Amino acid sequence: MNNFGDVAPRWWQWPTVLSLDAPAVALVWQLTLARVARAPLAWRHVVVLTSSVWLAYVLDRWIEGWRLSPEQLRTPRHTFYQRRRWPVAVVWIALFIADLVVASTRLTSREWIGSLLLLAPVVLYLLSHQWIHRRHPWRVPKEVCVAALFGGGVSVFLIAPAPRLLPLVAMPLMLFTLLCFVNCALISDWEREVDEVHGQTSLAVQYRGSGSIAVAMPWLLAAGAAALMVREPAGAARVAAACGLASSVLLGVVNAVQGRIGWQRARVLADAALLTPLLPLMQGWMG
Repeated sequence: MNNFGDVAPRWWQWPTVLSLDAPAVALVWQLTLARVARAPLAWRHVVVLTSSVWLAYVLDRWIEGWRLSPEQLRTPRHTFYQRRRWPVAVVWIALFIADLVVASTRLTSREWIGSLLLLAPVVLYLLSHQWIHRRHPWRVPKEVCVAALFGGGVSVFLIAPAPRLLPLVAMPLMLFTLLCFVNCALISDWEREVDEVHGQTSLAVQYRGSGSIAVAMPWLLAAGAAALMVREPAGAARVAAACGLASSVLLGVVNAVQGRIGWQRARVLADAALLTPLLPLMQGWMG
């Protein structure tokens, strides 16, 4: 008998249940990379990125909730999207239309092309992840795909109109992409049983020994971020490296205490750990 569907989400779970955590992470790192590149971001860039990330996450979870039986549900987020399927669909369609209108009327031709080039792998990922290769033992781990798509998303409106900015943001962008991968790898290890019940193929399910490797990942990334921080001169690039260092350490700490606090709390904290650029961004705004 499944007990998850009968328990209302706790207050601290709602950002994850409503898929607000991923757009928040994308936004703060988009703004951070813009500071590193000293490139302006318009409201259209923020709106299209955050809306598109939310739409992709909600669609993935909506499909998952539709595919699963009530007895299979193991998380509040999947229960939410199954039980509120049609209200969520209405909101999704409305935001999709608004996002499309903003993108088609406000983006430049280069920004529009960059968006379409990123949209293609997102659609392919959803098709592969949910249907074509859902149980395939040799498919590319979803954690790798998600990290790569996040990296492309936060940088597309900087690099598409001005490819010359790529060398400036390459290192912090790589750091952010690796942070996303470590975040997803740890979550896949914590939620291995969930993925098995849901019939998902995750990194932890595909490679049984990945859990021991995942323990070291945050600390190895922290060492790399520290080296990058020393290498970079004072300025936005060093701040970005410091944020990456802080996020890596926080991920390592969350993983260390996951056994005591439970995987659901750990998941929320792991996503919050990627929001470290929020403090310097707020200080910049107040300054």
